[in-house]
Amino acid sequence: MFKLFRIKRGLILLVSSLIITILVILGTSKISTATQTHEVRGVWLTNVDSQVLFSSQNLKNALNRLNKLNFNTIYPTVWNGGYTLYPSSVAQKVLGQSIEPIAELKDRDILQEVIKEGHKKGLTVIPWFEYGFMTPIDSELAKRHPDWLTNRYDGTKVDSDNQAWLNPFHPEVQQFMIDLIMEAVARYDLDGIQLDDHFSLPSEFGYDDYTVAMYTKELKGLIPSKDFYETFWVRWRADKLNEFMKHLSAQIKTVKPDCIISISPNPLHFSLPASLQDWFTWERREYISEIVLQVYRSDLPRFVTELERAEVDLAKTHLPVSVGILSGLKSASLPINQIESQVEEVRQHGLAGVSFFFYESLWNWSDEAPIVREKVIQRMFPNSVSRG
Repeated sequence: MFKLFRIKRGLILLVSSLIITILVILGTSKISTATQTHEVRGVWLTNVDSQVLFSSQNLKNALNRLNKLNFNTIYPTVWNGGYTLYPSSVAQKVLGQSIEPIAELKDRDILQEVIKEGHKKGLTVIPWFEYGFMTPIDSELAKRHPDWLTNRYDGTKVDSDNQAWLNPFHPEVQQFMIDLIMEAVARYDLDGIQLDDHFSLPSEFGYDDYTVAMYTKELKGLIPSKDFYETFWVRWRADKLNEFMKHLSAQIKTVKPDCIISISPNPLHFSLPASLQDWFTWERREYISEIVLQVYRSDLPRFVTELERAEVDLAKTHLPVSVGILSGLKSASLPINQIESQVEEVRQHGLAGVSFFFYESLWNWSDEAPIVREKVIQRMFPNSVSRG
């Protein structure tokens, strides 16, 4: 009996020791989070399903809230739906409208406002050229410059979301995009600019007369494959985008050498074949200075798989790689504990930080009350840190 008691007592001590060890490890993890000295903590500000940009007071309230919760970076949209959201002489010349024609933007310069108010709060402000080469088919841009649009093999010009696409290989389209971005870089005290997954082209497009003629001229005897996923046809178009990104990057660095050139792409195994966006080459060749990888996955193992891909591991040794986390949509709320778990995985994988898509869904449209979600964000970001 005494021998059995000693064995049971030994097992209890062993289990107790293991529990203590686990608690120490978990405690250390929490402490390391609380004592971080740098981390990207960003959020996208949109003009869709959100009123944050549509009044000066809304904007101030939002930035106060983000500052209180220890965010340090904002990505406000400035190019959306075929219009700029700030007064642009480039847009005026090309579109006949200097700014999106809605009452909330009349007599305002929201880019100037967000930079001024953001910098007051110590926030890094990186305007987001959200639509890239995409434009609504009924936009003034599409109507005025139909020759700038590209199409599918069958001649159709709109995607499944009824959006048209500017031809990124056309020199006039390229110059328009350069002029638009460089105008913002030169005129405003911004910290950087961001291009996302729309700074690309869905691979089913690119069969317009201009691009086909360029392809057949460069490659005597060849015509583009009917299969838009055909390897060489994908590679040729992706390389054309790479050349343009090189040119744009050089221009930005010439005017503002310390300007952050941020991109927010999809994972490479999707972005290259599906939208010709070879962001890994942009990173390797130093055309960009920050990546915010969109990993909009609800399933945690799938989320982690994207963080562990070889191109992500390589990129994070070269520049800051953050992760874009979906915080919800108006039509699809997401639980805050899922968001918290994903933030923890990003930290465990040694990445630079996170950005949430988007401001409104961080608190609204959920079964959880906004105050509950806010408390979890306070737990995730307990102290103020720099971007690094």
